[in-house]
Amino acid sequence: MTVPLCMLVLSTLALYVPARTFAAVQDAASHFLDVKPSGGRQPSARRNGHGSRLIYRGGPIITTMKVHAIFWEPKGSFVSPRYNSLLLRYFGDVGASGLYHNNAQYRDTRGATPLQAQLAGSWVDTAAYPAQKLTDGQVQAEIAHAMRVNRWSGGLNNVFFIFTARGENTCTSSNQCSFTSFCASHGAFGGNIVYATIPYAGTNLSACGVPFSPNGDIDAESAINVASHEQMEAATDPLINAWIDASGAEIGDKCAWNLGGVSILNGHSYLVQKEWDNAANNCVLAGP
Repeated sequence: MTVPLCMLVLSTLALYVPARTFAAVQDAASHFLDVKPSGGRQPSARRNGHGSRLIYRGGPIITTMKVHAIFWEPKGSFVSPRYNSLLLRYFGDVGASGLYHNNAQYRDTRGATPLQAQLAGSWVDTAAYPAQKLTDGQVQAEIAHAMRVNRWSGGLNNVFFIFTARGENTCTSSNQCSFTSFCASHGAFGGNIVYATIPYAGTNLSACGVPFSPNGDIDAESAINVASHEQMEAATDPLINAWIDASGAEIGDKCAWNLGGVSILNGHSYLVQKEWDNAANNCVLAGP
């Protein structure tokens, strides 16, 4: 499900939100992965809409994505034993894979394409959450804090993935919170600070989980799947104005929860969803 887009002009001062004030900065644009169909139903035709091609809207794409992973895990919080390590391994493996190469068909006005991705850095923050339900502004403030602490730069090629621990929800409004209406999101703030919010899928596996894990960690596997969805959308539509179909769906939305079996990325096994291939007019695990 795609929510209405909020296209606000923001000052780049959003980057300099004080570390622990958690000011409510609105994001410039955002896009959400909704919860999976209940009762074992198949993903909707809208997501897997054969004949409904992605259309270029004129915005930028990300040619080389540098991933920065932020694990916000306060003292006493829980993540599964291999959670961080498996996510970092995925980000190191996916960039040279056939799954990521599918993005190469989605060009910008210059003819540039999303060609590769790499893990550029990671950080664990053990500071307490300001609330049990984080606002999007609080998430953005934490990203700004991580950027300052680690001296990370913004710009379209840098994408910040923020992961929270079990039981912590994120809410973009009073009636839209993770695990009840969406499982993950991506967007941008401060002009060109691109980010993805990945709440802990293991909090509610029936809504946001995968059926099994080839790596023996269902919480981590579920997070990898939704992170993969957001990564491909950020690559092809970082500011929510590039590659989108006529219904408002992005490359991952059209194939959400359409798992294609175990994928081998750089010699490692993962259970991740397919992505939309305009050339094949279908959902695929490896593109042209």
